[in-house]
Amino acid sequence: MTICAVFTEVRCGFTCSQILDTRMFQMVQFLVSSGPKRPGNVSQPTGQNRTQTAHNEFLQHVRTVTGLRQQDMFYNLRVPNESQPDRDEISLVLLTGHGVLCIDLKTWSETRVRSQQQNLSSVSVEQLPDALQAITVKSRNLCSHIMRCGLKLRPSLFIPRILLLSADCELRHELLVSGAEVQAFLHSLRGGFVSWLSGAFTPSWISGHLSYGQMRALREHLELMGTWDLLLLSDGQELSGDFKSCRHLALNRHDTDQLEFSRAGSPITDTLWSLLGHTPQVTVSMYKRGAQGWLGKPLIATATIPSSTRVIFRIRGEAADAGIPAGSIRSVTLSI
Repeated sequence: MTICAVFTEVRCGFTCSQILDTRMFQMVQFLVSSGPKRPGNVSQPTGQNRTQTAHNEFLQHVRTVTGLRQQDMFYNLRVPNESQPDRDEISLVLLTGHGVLCIDLKTWSETRVRSQQQNLSSVSVEQLPDALQAITVKSRNLCSHIMRCGLKLRPSLFIPRILLLSADCELRHELLVSGAEVQAFLHSLRGGFVSWLSGAFTPSWISGHLSYGQMRALREHLELMGTWDLLLLSDGQELSGDFKSCRHLALNRHDTDQLEFSRAGSPITDTLWSLLGHTPQVTVSMYKRGAQGWLGKPLIATATIPSSTRVIFRIRGEAADAGIPAGSIRSVTLSI
């Protein structure tokens, strides 16, 4: 059933509390980007680093306010969907004793939504009813996936929400948390000693909350879902997407955590050698997935490949694979 709601138009203005929270909201101005640039334009200035910094700052803010551990926060989680080949992406999944919060982050600003006899007009590129239905469906798909993994949980424990991170707009809906309410919403997720004591001794079938055993099992399943791969170019640009393949490299994704590309010489010397008929080489170091040891991540293998070798990478939001020269790559971090 399509989710429809009547949204009332409200004045967009700053209250005292909104002004206090403005700095926090400025951190997430770039959370929803217009899409990554193609690798052919790697020389262009990028906002990817600023985006990643904003992501990290907001996640740190969530951890500080809610008191949640890092292992109970999952960013850009990609959930298998039985009805389509592509996986659903949820901006932020928070694992709490009260349930699994499935949150999509939006940076709509000065959005005006009118609903008159189901005629909806919005200045936002994304339509609110579509976004509300999307997060509801993704939350339901996450519940279905967890149940297919053998963990039986009530669907009501998977809670969909949309966080509007811009402070200059307010909208009303039961699934929406407007800009001025984000801080209070995060505070509401903070559990105290009394709630911890109650959760420790009250069975989940009585409290209606997640037990410690259920949270541990959920955490293990969520950690296996993974997110986007991250490709770092030599000029510092970051591209998120899916690493597909690379000629001359044979790797097992479940065993390999990161690929590091290192050139023997500088671009100038490589050009000079190319003029003399020599093919510049790149050394690829493959590191084992898992916790770091005393000397860093264990090295699985190394390979030397021509710098012109194309790394096949599907950039997030693009419809076709891109071939990126190995000589222009610094590293590739692989998700599960």
